Amino acid sequence: MNAQFNPQKLRNPGEITEALLPRYRNVRAQSAAICRPLSAEDHVIQGIPDASPPKWHLAHTSWFFETFLLLPHLPGYKVFNPGFDHLFNSYYETVSQPFFRPHRGLLARPTVAEIMDYRAYVDKHMHTLLGQSGQAMAAELAFLTETGLHHEQQHQELLYTDIKYNFAINPLDPVYTPPSLRSTDSKSVAQRWVGFPSGMIDIGNDNKNFCFDNETPVHPVYLAPFALASRLVTNEEYLQFIADGGYGTVSLWLADAWKTVQTEQWQAPLYWRRINGAWYHATLHGLQAVEMAAPVCHVSYYEADAYARWAGVRLPTEQEWESVARDFPVSGNLVESGRMQPAPATGDQDIEQLFGDVWEWTQSAYLPYPGFKALEGSLGEYNGKFMANQMVLRGGSCFTAADHIRASYRNFFYPKDRWQMTGIRLARSI
Repeated sequence: MNAQFNPQKLRNPGEITEALLPRYRNVRAQSAAICRPLSAEDHVIQGIPDASPPKWHLAHTSWFFETFLLLPHLPGYKVFNPGFDHLFNSYYETVSQPFFRPHRGLLARPTVAEIMDYRAYVDKHMHTLLGQSGQAMAAELAFLTETGLHHEQQHQELLYTDIKYNFAINPLDPVYTPPSLRSTDSKSVAQRWVGFPSGMIDIGNDNKNFCFDNETPVHPVYLAPFALASRLVTNEEYLQFIADGGYGTVSLWLADAWKTVQTEQWQAPLYWRRINGAWYHATLHGLQAVEMAAPVCHVSYYEADAYARWAGVRLPTEQEWESVARDFPVSGNLVESGRMQPAPATGDQDIEQLFGDVWEWTQSAYLPYPGFKALEGSLGEYNGKFMANQMVLRGGSCFTAADHIRASYRNFFYPKDRWQMTGIRLARSI
């Protein structure tokens, strides 16, 4: 994703690089820490075309800094390996020819050790660049560096979800990290409906702090009266949908959704298995019993929409969601153990779990805001060209870095996707 560049809103240029250096080190170190429990073999696996091998994420995020910062801004910089520009370009057609995404898992070389050397090489030169930049370059450099760091945080979230998928398809049920000793299967609080009045409100990010271009510009929208569920849908509640024959009731599903359910033979959320009459699911701790009070996760938009219809309500629009979330402090959960932990209640506790549990499907198609303009140049390729056939999600997940979440953040996936940490919050018109 890409950010808007407004150098007038940045701090004094002399302070920029000093603040970015420690943040750069911390973010880059987190990527390596996520991969530390993995073997060399684990780094190569690509379980589905939508995912990527862990070592590809490690290299691609370094390629980003090399391509968009070091080459154009550090005089005399020499690329680590000219062939990496082809292998680790994701989808920037205006930069070079990207390697075919579904084949990323077929590459045994470069080795993990070579990629870690690549990261160290890029880091060394980034420290030089950030340390010696003059004031004339500082504003643009800060923008590009901050964009690269948020880009890397996105890939850290993908690292967790891609590792989870790779491990989940293994019949040995491998463990990424040992489970926590503390119990997390507590009773869920009763769901309440919290009403909100009609009116004109402003939606979008004012660009005073970092944001991606698809969050802009700020624009007015009219909201009819609506109510939002006070919390996320739980596993226990979703089990009631399953027990009631939800996956076999055609009237609950959109046409494309029903076709997908039949073709893929969906009977439960991704990773769920029924063993001796009980439900289990694959986690980063291996196979675990489904926790009844935890938010249901790894459901597609199709499943979220069908569940809402079964419950007699609907999913929120992204405008409704943001109008509520902007009045609550962001509380994220950068995952520590690999296990989803419920976020603490926020605000006045009328609405809970808005940030940092699961990405929440909305009924809004991923489209440009009125007046949207993609960033010029290669960095403008990402958001605008994907504004079709995808649905918006809000709120971040337990795999999202806490300082990467905000009320205006627009995530987006295809309606059949469910390998990400995606869940359900209900809404209704009043």
